[in-house]
Amino acid sequence: MAVFTRPRQAFVIAGVLGLALSATACGTGDDKKSNNAGSAECAAYDKYEGHDGKKVSIYASIRDAEADLLRTSWKAFEDCTGIEIDYEGNAEFEAQLPVRVDGGNAPDLAFVPQPGLVKRFADAGKLKSLGADTKTMAEQNLPADWLKYGTVNGTLYGVPLGANVKSFVWYSPKLFKEKGWTVPTSWDDLIKLSDTIAASGIKPWCAGIESGDATGWPATDWIEDVILRTQGPEVYDQWTTHAIPFNDPRIVDAVNRAGTILKNEKYMNGGFGGVKSIGTTAFGEAGLPVTTGKCAMHRQASFYANQFPEGTKVAEDGDAFAFYFPAIDTAKGKPVLGAGEFVVGYTDRPEVQAVQTYLASSEYVNSRAKLGNWVTANNKLDIANVASPIDKLSVQILQDKSGVFRFDGSDLMPAAVGAGTFWKGMVEWINGKDTASVLQGIESSWK
Repeated sequence: MAVFTRPRQAFVIAGVLGLALSATACGTGDDKKSNNAGSAECAAYDKYEGHDGKKVSIYASIRDAEADLLRTSWKAFEDCTGIEIDYEGNAEFEAQLPVRVDGGNAPDLAFVPQPGLVKRFADAGKLKSLGADTKTMAEQNLPADWLKYGTVNGTLYGVPLGANVKSFVWYSPKLFKEKGWTVPTSWDDLIKLSDTIAASGIKPWCAGIESGDATGWPATDWIEDVILRTQGPEVYDQWTTHAIPFNDPRIVDAVNRAGTILKNEKYMNGGFGGVKSIGTTAFGEAGLPVTTGKCAMHRQASFYANQFPEGTKVAEDGDAFAFYFPAIDTAKGKPVLGAGEFVVGYTDRPEVQAVQTYLASSEYVNSRAKLGNWVTANNKLDIANVASPIDKLSVQILQDKSGVFRFDGSDLMPAAVGAGTFWKGMVEWINGKDTASVLQGIESSWK
């Protein structure tokens, strides 16, 4: 499941600074092109010229303070080209986008976080394939592992934009230093460390999968990460596309491997209780005990940094940080589970194509990264423009050529499975139902 949350205080500071910097660089932009259009500050935008006075609408789920950062990130582009970007963020985006599209009221562009939704619109003939300039920019700047998730039947429709890394384990550097524990770099070391921590009287792991209507999704991420690590990307791809059954023996083995941690009473659930408390522990609270010494490790995505209380130092020498969830079979590469959103177009007017191309460019990704709390798989991102330590680590992992990236599996499956029976099945599994029965139930639901 693609989940994005951001610390509000960071938005306000970054947004104010970004607005000030943009206004200085390219004028106020009150009326289409600024007075600086054609100046040295606007030279990077010359290739997008010729659309002064045009408007492009963008629709997404990103709202409030984070939406302000989006508007700041493309302000110089607006000022220098004269294109007005009319952005709308909506909490009900995923439900409302199909309604708008089917009702003939589609936006020019949308930021879609599920490849399955991209495919749905493409198969229905609702999307425009990328223009030549956008396609060239995307293929130059984005890894093939990402581009395939925006591709349907050989045609590229979606340009990857923001990203997150899910293959992380959160811990307290202070506690590890105090106890003399070393960050593990292999699965065997991870299990040995878990046993050592358990023997010290501290629960090594904490987890929580309660998330309202989406309860269960954090456990699906665990399963996906372990499948990648035990079976490799080819089997993972077969599983997410139902080329093999959901309860294939290899998937059963991977789920049971995840259970050696998640369903281990000796390991779980620091700060909350036993294994069954995982089902009632809120996702946002599940990792907080790593900062209080009640739990040593919490497997969760990069965006979990935003769940820690204000004042928490998230850094290698801080109150909390994360390490890469170790590989199990190194012969299968360095697996990375993640998610993100794709820029898709419902219209292909020249100014719309110009905006879509810009969003894939070096100018855009570095402009957005400088404002904070954002990463991308775009290889033109200069890591020097990324301030947050956890975001820097995420970028390093995404840009590591030895990495094997795969998108969140539940976002690739039909919604009835990925956001339905898979989530519910994981709740049953945590509550004690056996692996075979749970996976058979999910398999039977996949029509």
